[in-house]
Amino acid sequence: MTATPGVSVVIVTRDRPALLADALGSVAAQRLTPLEVRVADDGAVPAFADLPDLPLLELTTFAVDCGQAAAARNRACAGARGEVIAFLDDDDRWERSHLEGLAAAFRDPEVEFAYRDCAVVRERVGADGARVELERRVIARDWDAAAMRIHAYVPPSAWAVRREFFESLGGFDESYRFSEDWDFLLRAAERTRPRRVAGATVEVRLREEGNSSADFGPERIACLRALSARHSLSELEPLTFWEVAARVGATP
Repeated sequence: MTATPGVSVVIVTRDRPALLADALGSVAAQRLTPLEVRVADDGAVPAFADLPDLPLLELTTFAVDCGQAAAARNRACAGARGEVIAFLDDDDRWERSHLEGLAAAFRDPEVEFAYRDCAVVRERVGADGARVELERRVIARDWDAAAMRIHAYVPPSAWAVRREFFESLGGFDESYRFSEDWDFLLRAAERTRPRRVAGATVEVRLREEGNSSADFGPERIACLRALSARHSLSELEPLTFWEVAARVGATP
């Protein structure tokens, strides 16, 4: 075992300043303080002026004009100083022990990729900005390569990846506007076995609007077909992440 590695947190945001502030608050509350937080703003309205004052965090912001998560995440990862990179979507939240558990897994030099369990939360946001939970489902499942070929059940907000390993894979494939995370997971799993760190320390929060998993348009279908062809998968059914949580659930 080696020392606990430093962690760089990468967040991509797009025109959701209130939700971003909530996400950053959950990072600031971590029992293990990250080495840095790198925020790529891919929105039309700059989010930087509305970022909360979080003096315990080293915060670096980037204005990007990518229009898709893969490219924006890659821009934010470039130049990251941490040995490990952890991802958080701007509308999700972490429990206080999230980074602590992930970083501990990387004390094992054999671990290249680790993930936590997650709660998938349906919510609505009131006119006053208050987030109201409607219902939740928990995904708490060991790594299952066969299941991953059917359902992408490990969301990016639950991941951490060793930086050198991430770079060796070329980061996210920017040809995918959808399912870039699923493609990265499948490519990573060809070279290493992801390490599950038990405990639902991530809230993946879904609303009626701004939920990319609910986009069943032609571009999403095309990305699923490209993913299937690249990784020799069966025909993939477009599902919301709420539906994925119902099908995958917990390890028996």
